[in-house]
Amino acid sequence: MKKRLIATLLVTVLAAGMFAGCGNSDSSAGDNGGTESSLAGTSLNLYTWDGMFPQEVLDGFEKETGIKINYSNFDYDEDMLAKLEETEGGDYDFVIADDYILELIAKEGLKQDLDTSKLENWGNINPLYQGQFYDPDDTFTVPYGAGIPLIVYDPALVDIDIKGYADLWDESLKDNVALIGNYRVIDGITLKTMGESFNTENLDVIRAAGDKLLELAPNVRVINDSNTQDYLVSGEVAAAFLYSSQVYEALNARDDLVAVYPEEGLGFGIMAGFIPSKAPNPDAAYAFIDYLLRPEISAKCFEAIGYYCTNKAAEEYISEDMKKYIVVPDSVTEGEIIQNVSQEAEDLHAEIWNNFKNACD
Repeated sequence: MKKRLIATLLVTVLAAGMFAGCGNSDSSAGDNGGTESSLAGTSLNLYTWDGMFPQEVLDGFEKETGIKINYSNFDYDEDMLAKLEETEGGDYDFVIADDYILELIAKEGLKQDLDTSKLENWGNINPLYQGQFYDPDDTFTVPYGAGIPLIVYDPALVDIDIKGYADLWDESLKDNVALIGNYRVIDGITLKTMGESFNTENLDVIRAAGDKLLELAPNVRVINDSNTQDYLVSGEVAAAFLYSSQVYEALNARDDLVAVYPEEGLGFGIMAGFIPSKAPNPDAAYAFIDYLLRPEISAKCFEAIGYYCTNKAAEEYISEDMKKYIVVPDSVTEGEIIQNVSQEAEDLHAEIWNNFKNACD
């Protein structure tokens, strides 16, 4: 998701009811009070994208446990998968990757199931981000951040109260909308306006969504996957549909802009961690996971990386200034992740997208 945030749909989305955290919110849970760990002198081999943890969090873990962190990076999820295939699930103790690749990790037997009895802070996870397609029974993954694309608009330039995706079709927004360039996301929000799933396999429904998407073309001034928020911040457009990171940049640049959690339902992408099947030091991985799940530690991580907080108990530790960027409102109780679909459906989505882009030119 670091590379494909929407993952970004952000957001489309999500599951399960509810934001009621069921775990221990005591920030000292699992804390050994700085006493010497039985794992002192061992190493944790961590594998994910660069910049996924504030240095103070990593330093704090090493100081508290005596476990040395060896932090290795990959650029793309596929690189990570190839490395784990090469080592048959060895070399690394804890890996964080995007949702779509986790399904392949499980199918190839490159993960081990979690023993949650070893995780005192397991209950702090927000159930909104659990039970997903790649791990429906939450047997091997730990959510670590979500990306949720949202609508952001300038109320001074918009004559309507935007509440959902359908409002982007309003004729008052002619030539005044900017969109990210993720075709499954944009096709998906069109499906959501029809009451359908992002992931429908019904080709007739997808075709109907394609026809409806063409009706949006007169309102679209720009389609751009990079720095899309700049068109909104500069006043070139009145409304935009943006990745999470772009939403943050827009709201941070202008506090008069309004972010909308679409009433039709969110689309999102999730990053999650797992222990590889032949991890050399799984006990160190458990210690690190439980450390990350402490509310005050999670809050530091999510404020640093700017993704949506997947730890319900951590929300009270997040600064008020950051909550509007990385905490989903309690009123949002469901969402949907964009999943892989059949090749036939995928090809149809691509055809629809090309037709739409041509209509926007």
